[in-house]
Amino acid sequence: MSSPATAPPAPNNLKRIVAASLIGTTIEWYDFFLYGSAAALVFNKLFFPDSDPLVGTLLSFLTYAVGFAARPLGALVFGHYGDRLGRKKLLVLSLLMMGGATFAIGLLPTHATIGTAAPVLLTVLRLVQGFALGGEWGGAVLLVSEHGDARRRGFWASWPQTGAPAGQLLATGVLSLLTAVLSDSAFNSWGWRIPFLLSGVLVMVGLWIRLSVDESPVFKQALAQAETRKADATSLPLVDVVRHHWRDVLIAMGARMAENISYYVITAFILVYATTAADVSKQTALNTVLIASAVHFAVIPAWGALSDRIGRRPVYLLGAAGIGLWMFPFFTLIDTGDFSSLLLAVTVGLVLHGAMYAPQAAFFSEMFATRMRYSGASIGAQFASVAAGAPAPLIATALLDEYDSSTPISLYVIASVVLTLIAVGVAKETRNRDLTEVAAGREDGDGDGEETGSGASRTTGARTV
Repeated sequence: MSSPATAPPAPNNLKRIVAASLIGTTIEWYDFFLYGSAAALVFNKLFFPDSDPLVGTLLSFLTYAVGFAARPLGALVFGHYGDRLGRKKLLVLSLLMMGGATFAIGLLPTHATIGTAAPVLLTVLRLVQGFALGGEWGGAVLLVSEHGDARRRGFWASWPQTGAPAGQLLATGVLSLLTAVLSDSAFNSWGWRIPFLLSGVLVMVGLWIRLSVDESPVFKQALAQAETRKADATSLPLVDVVRHHWRDVLIAMGARMAENISYYVITAFILVYATTAADVSKQTALNTVLIASAVHFAVIPAWGALSDRIGRRPVYLLGAAGIGLWMFPFFTLIDTGDFSSLLLAVTVGLVLHGAMYAPQAAFFSEMFATRMRYSGASIGAQFASVAAGAPAPLIATALLDEYDSSTPISLYVIASVVLTLIAVGVAKETRNRDLTEVAAGREDGDGDGEETGSGASRTTGARTV
C-alpha cells in the first residue's frame, strides 16, 4: 500500500515534472555529446594540428575524457547540497553551468589563433561541463522517481534517461545538417561553432520549464521530519552513504560498467572506426548514429515499463548479456562499409543498451534512503563513469592503433559486461519499494535491506529518511 508521500500525483503535474527533467537532461546531454562528436570529427585539426591525425584524435579524446574526471566531484558537491537544499535548486544551477561552458566553447579561439592556450582553455571548459553533468543526472531522475508511484516508477523514471539519446540525436542531427550543407573548409573554419552557440538558446528554454516545477514531495517530507526531531543536523550525506550504503554504491558502479563503456564505443568511437578502418564517409557515420539514436529514444520507456512488470534486474541483465553477445557481429557489420549494415549494427547495439539504461534510474533511486539518495545515486553513477565512459573512446582508439583490429575492442567491452553481470547478479530486486521507507536496516546490521511484501520496503531496523 502506498503511503501518502508516494501516492500517485495528479497526471498533469507528473507529466510536467517528467517534461522538465527530460528537457533539462536533453540539453545537458546535447552539450556533452556535442563535444564528443566534435572531438571525433574536428577538434584534432583545430586544437592539435601538429600531431599525426590518429594521435590528434587521441589527444582530442583525452580532453573529452577529462570531462568525466570532473563528474565525480560534481556528484559529491551537487549530491551533498541536493540532499540538504532540495533537487530543484541544484538542477537549475547544473543547467546554467553546462550551458554556459558549451556556449563559451563556441567562442573559443583555436590553436591557429592563440597556440597552446587553446587546448588548455578547451580542457577547462570541458571540466566545467563534466562537473555540471555529474550533478545533473541524479537530481533529474530523483525528481521524477520521488514524484511518481512505485507501480510505474520504472516507466516514468526512464523518461529522463531518454534525454541521453535525445541529446545525442540533437547533437548529431545539427552536426549532420551542417556537414551536409557546408564544405569541409567552411565547417572547420566556423561551422563547427554553431551547435555550441545554439546551446545558449536551449538553456533559456530549459530554465523556463525547470523553474515551473515543484520540489520533490518525498524530499519535503523527509526534510520536515528531520527538522521536527532536530536530527541529522551535522550529518553529512556522503558519510552516511559510505556508512550505510557502501554495498549499493559498489553495485551501482559495477552496473554502470557495461552500460557506459558500450554506449561510448557505439556512439563516439564509431565515428572514428567507421571513417578510418571501414572507409565510411563522415556524413554516413553521423546519419547512422542519428537514426539509431531515434530508435534508442523510443525503446527506453518500453524497457522501463517492462522493468515495472518483471523487475529491474532481469531487464538489466538481459541488456548486459545482449551487448556482450553483439560486440563481434557489431564490428563485422561495420567492416562491410554498407550503410544498412552499419545502421543494423548501431541500432541493435543501442536497443540492447537501452535495456540497461532504462531501469537504471529507478533501480539506483530505490537503493538509497531519502536524505542521502541524491548523493548515493550520483556517486554510484558518476564514479563509475571515470573508469568506464571516460576512457572508453580513448582505449578503443588506442587498441585500434596498436592492433589494427576490432577484436581487442570487442574483448574490452565483453570484459565490462562480465563485471556488470556480477554486480547486478548479486543485487537485490528493488521493484515496488516505497521511497519513504528504503533500507534503514543497514544501521542495525542488516546488510541488504531487502523488501518484504509487494507494496513497500520493510526493514529489520528503524526507518531512515
